[in-house]
Amino acid sequence: MSQRTIAEKISCTGIGLHTGAPVQLTLHPARVGSGIVFVRSDLAHPVEIPARRDSVTSTVMATTLGRGDATVSTVEHLLSALYSLGVDNARIEVDGPEIPVMDGSAASFVFLIRSAGLFDQNAPRRLLRIRETLEVRDGDRAIRIEAARSLRVTYSVDFAHPAIGRQSLSDVEVNGDTFEREIGRARTFGFLREVETLWRNGLGRGGNLDNTVIMDDHRVLNDDGLRWSDEFVRHKILDLIGDISLLGVPLAGHITAVRGGHALHQALVEKILANPHAWVLEGGDADTAALEHLPVGAPAQASA
Repeated sequence: MSQRTIAEKISCTGIGLHTGAPVQLTLHPARVGSGIVFVRSDLAHPVEIPARRDSVTSTVMATTLGRGDATVSTVEHLLSALYSLGVDNARIEVDGPEIPVMDGSAASFVFLIRSAGLFDQNAPRRLLRIRETLEVRDGDRAIRIEAARSLRVTYSVDFAHPAIGRQSLSDVEVNGDTFEREIGRARTFGFLREVETLWRNGLGRGGNLDNTVIMDDHRVLNDDGLRWSDEFVRHKILDLIGDISLLGVPLAGHITAVRGGHALHQALVEKILANPHAWVLEGGDADTAALEHLPVGAPAQASA
């Protein structure tokens, strides 16, 4: 498999889910081995923020990346689309502190990437292949990864709400077709009773019925209802894919998550990076910016 970028630059505008502020986003093609890099283009001196685990500054209600005083939040939906469509290298300029929420899913970003086109580059991809099972537990929450031929996800959620309850999806293979068909259109969700608390904490200011599935104590308030009866667990898988992409390299392994969230997703990324004996890097050259955060001496082998 070759590394991939987008064929041409493309832009969109929207508002931030948590800031409520208008923002413009522009995706640019990027050179081989550069990885996914966010750029705060609105600052006096633009700041580059690599999409990697060591850039994570917060996992409260969204995944936020930062470098120095510059941050960009709610990156997971865009990253999920880029990862699932196989985009390894891209430069993402954003003129504010948050990625636009669009309709609350990754569908708009899939459309954006497809419209720009995909371009296969003259360099092989790296692949991080799990060899030994790794697990993180936090009370009744847990996440595990074990060996598999490709990235697969099994996810379960359990909310004490009549519109959600217990939902699960098993053995979802992460690829462009499956993502577009089964995962990418699943929207973020929230509860009406939490809105005032979010506002007091400077969050959720851009959320509305056009970009969020909102529930009172009994039902979904959106006039168009749900896109799937289990849209909630599908959105959790969407978030997980975006969060796990912060490894900075494609992943082969089967992830099983129970009652997960951004913090638990990042705990798994940390666990993987801290245990290089449990995985192997296959294919390509290791001397790339996208891989410089991987543990020194991480095992590698040429792909067949």
